[in-house]
Amino acid sequence: MDVPENNHKPTLLERLSTLLLREPEDREQLIALLYSAYERNLLDADALSMMEGVIQVSERQVREIMIPRAQMDVIDISQPPEKFIPHVIETAHSRFPVIEGDKDNIIGILLAKDLLRYYAGEEFDVRDMLRPAVFVPESKRLNILLRDFRSNRNHIALVVDEYGGVCGMVTIEDVLEQIVGDIADEYDFDEDEDNIIRQDDAHWRVKADTEIEDFNQAMGTDFSDEDYDTVGGLILKAAGQLPKRNERVQIGDWQFTVLHADSRRLHSLLAERTLIGEDKPRPR
Repeated sequence: MDVPENNHKPTLLERLSTLLLREPEDREQLIALLYSAYERNLLDADALSMMEGVIQVSERQVREIMIPRAQMDVIDISQPPEKFIPHVIETAHSRFPVIEGDKDNIIGILLAKDLLRYYAGEEFDVRDMLRPAVFVPESKRLNILLRDFRSNRNHIALVVDEYGGVCGMVTIEDVLEQIVGDIADEYDFDEDEDNIIRQDDAHWRVKADTEIEDFNQAMGTDFSDEDYDTVGGLILKAAGQLPKRNERVQIGDWQFTVLHADSRRLHSLLAERTLIGEDKPRPR
C-alpha cells in the first residue's frame, strides 16, 4: 500500500522559527542567523535588508539621519506669499517649517497644499494655516520616533540640541528609508528613462550611476574619471563623505543637489550650471 505523499512545505515563518530555535544571545547573533537564512535561500535579499534595517532602527539616533539645520528649506513668515511660493515650487516639498526671525524660532509647519487657497483668491493668512511644530531631541532613537509619528499622525519633526537650539529636521520618510531603502517619488527615474533628463533651461536630473564620460559628452564638461567612473563617485570625492538629501556640492562651475540618497549610496542628483562664461561650452 502506497504511503500518501506529504506535500506540505514549511512556510517562511516555520523555517525562520526553526532557525531561531538556537536562541541568539544578542543582536549580532540574530543578524548572523538572518544572513544564514539568506544563504540557505530562506530569505531573499530584499527581506534580509529590511529585517536588518528594522533591527538597526532601534539602535540609531535622530542625529544620524536628520537634515542638518544649514540645509533646511524654510519659509520666513515676514515674506509675502509671492516671495516664498517660487521657493516652495522649486524645492517641491510637501511641508515647510515656518520661521520668525531665524531658524531657532520655528512657529509652525506649513503644508504646501494649503497654498492652493492663495491661488483660489481666498483670504490668505499664513499664520492661520500653520500646523503645530513638533520638537525632538537629537538623541531620540528612530524606533521611538517612528512610533510617535504613527500615533500622532505627524510627518515631520524639528531636531533640537542639548541647549534647545534647532540643529536639523527629520521626516517619517527619512526613518522609513532606513528600513525599506530609498522611497521613490515624482522626481525618481523610471528604469527605462535616460540617465540625464532636462528639467528646465538651467537644471538637469541625473542618475548617480551615470558614467562621467557620458555626463561630459552630454553636458560639455571635462570632469576626470581617473578616480571614479560615475557622477555619484565624483560627488562622494568632492563632499568627502556620503551627502544627505538636499545637500549641495559645488564642483567647478556646477552645483549638484542630492535629490535622493539612502544610508548606503546616492541615487539621483539635480545638476545646475552656476557659472557660464562666454568661452565655456554649454550643455548639448
